[in-house]
Amino acid sequence: MSQHDAHESVKPPVCSRRLRALFARYLRRYFARHFNAVRIARDGLPATRLDRPLIIYSNHPSWWDPIVGMLLADVFFKERETYGPMDADALNKYPFFRRLGVFGVERGTWHGAAQFLRTAEVVLDRPGAILYLTAEGEFRDPRRRPVTLQAGLAHLMRRVDGVVALPLALEYPFWTERLPETLVRFGTPIDSEQVARLSVRDWSTSLAEALEATMGQLAVEAQARDPSVFHSIIGGGGGVGGVYDVWRRAKARLTGKPFDAAHMEMGER
Repeated sequence: MSQHDAHESVKPPVCSRRLRALFARYLRRYFARHFNAVRIARDGLPATRLDRPLIIYSNHPSWWDPIVGMLLADVFFKERETYGPMDADALNKYPFFRRLGVFGVERGTWHGAAQFLRTAEVVLDRPGAILYLTAEGEFRDPRRRPVTLQAGLAHLMRRVDGVVALPLALEYPFWTERLPETLVRFGTPIDSEQVARLSVRDWSTSLAEALEATMGQLAVEAQARDPSVFHSIIGGGGGVGGVYDVWRRAKARLTGKPFDAAHMEMGER
């Protein structure tokens, strides 16, 4: 069977723009409730051509990662359709995601690997499409080294003409507030047309090194706890809550100063 015939036999996933827009509105409220802020490194904003197939591949520190990808797609790639794989059993429990570009894949089998590659190639054949992957394949601490990736991404870089891979680093540290931060940083795009043809092993090494470098940059910024190096996509509710904030609010009234729920003093931001 030719590659074209294989594509013809795979039904493309559904990506409803209207449902995606509604879900993105929900996600903004959801993240605001559960995080102090969603921040992206100011010098790591994505810049890619709209006429090229794009794979965004990230590390996988938590279950939040796929919906962070959906949120970022709405912020930076609203005009493009975004797709991504999910464990087939999990997707059967949450069929709603099928209309948001999510497609099921059997984990840990040769059939599942082949199924993923066929569906991913169909997705990347669509004009302006983005494929989002948590490329480590399992939950891993963002400080764990070396970074290793599942082989599917490297195979796609060899098989899809003109594809661009964009590394994305994710962390969820606690800074000075009751709620954690969502920190993200995009790396340098990797253009398959500007790289000599590589083996799957070499592609995997190159992609892993690019993601590891991006994660390393984000790790330095996360440990510095300096909000000024980030752009806030969403600013959630600050404050440590409970008795501590009751006392601070009362103190502000007594001194005639405005109350700021954020734990950091204004001069520290």
